[in-house]
Amino acid sequence: MKTFTVFGFRRAWCAVLLGWACVSPAFAETDLPAPKVHFYGLVDVWGGAQKFPGGNSESLISDGGMSTSYWGVGASEQLAEGYKAVVTLEGFFRPTDGAYGRFDGDTFLSRSAYAGIESPYGSLYIGRVTTPLFISTILFNPFVDSYGFSPMIKQTYLGVGSYPSYATDQGVAGDSGWSNALQYQSPEFHGLKGNVTYASGNSSEHHGAKKVAAQLMYAHGAFAATGVYQYINYNGQPGDLGQIVPGWTSQSVAQLGASYDWKVVKLFAQYMHTHNQANQGHWNVNTGQVGVSVPAGKGSVLASYAYSNDSGGMGQTRRTWSLGYDYPFTKYVDAYAAYMNDKISDQSGGYTVGVGLRVKF
Repeated sequence: MKTFTVFGFRRAWCAVLLGWACVSPAFAETDLPAPKVHFYGLVDVWGGAQKFPGGNSESLISDGGMSTSYWGVGASEQLAEGYKAVVTLEGFFRPTDGAYGRFDGDTFLSRSAYAGIESPYGSLYIGRVTTPLFISTILFNPFVDSYGFSPMIKQTYLGVGSYPSYATDQGVAGDSGWSNALQYQSPEFHGLKGNVTYASGNSSEHHGAKKVAAQLMYAHGAFAATGVYQYINYNGQPGDLGQIVPGWTSQSVAQLGASYDWKVVKLFAQYMHTHNQANQGHWNVNTGQVGVSVPAGKGSVLASYAYSNDSGGMGQTRRTWSLGYDYPFTKYVDAYAAYMNDKISDQSGGYTVGVGLRVKF
């Protein structure tokens, strides 16, 4: 990671600082360090074969097997003792063909794009931010943020409205990042910290359009736990839920997660209840996940199983399990091999198998 100095950064924060002047200590000119900017990212490429439920098999060279490739630029400037202004700009890309975004039509800075203030009383960010639900989902399953091989990610974020190759009304709408958002993160207190996020629809035609989330996380020693609640009534733009499922108006999600690390094995567990409201009624989805990470040589064996049951909607069940091995060459480079089996009731089974390389910078 390279760090270099950027001058003139203070002027970019004038508007933000004016809003904080009445609640923050006086920011007199001092000999504080100059602002710093750093560039970072991750590249993940893999090859193998894949078949979506109800679809056909295909061989492929792809990206984002264990982690979605991205780049980022972060900047910070100390304002006073304990106070810091920050900027984060992050975008996804596909290294196998050089395209930006996770898919065609994705925004340029779809991972994060925000400015904020960090203080002893917590942090406040404005812009496009990562949702608390996504953070809880990735931290409490052994495959973390793998859209290729994590059963919990598959059943949470690759369900309703994600892939036209299989029909389902399971899954979470609203993406892993929210635009037009205001997010507050509390300071840590004896291992406990909280997060509240609000995203506006910014629409004169849909005054009630919004997304709201609240999260508590606790970590102490070998034990960690989370609880998060999320409510949305639009996906990418106000009024669009009905385009995904006819008559769909809102969605509420509650998720609990826990992990315990015995060193010889780390256990993960999650439970999620999703309530979907539509003009013609409602339907619920209950999802559970259990997983383990076991040290083996220099690397780790990863295993996870997730199950979802749909009541009141399409009446589906979904069973997904994965087995993989991750081998770190260094702190920044690792290789992996994994297999995932994915089955939705009344559709032919799906699978993903492959080997890949992940490089951080």
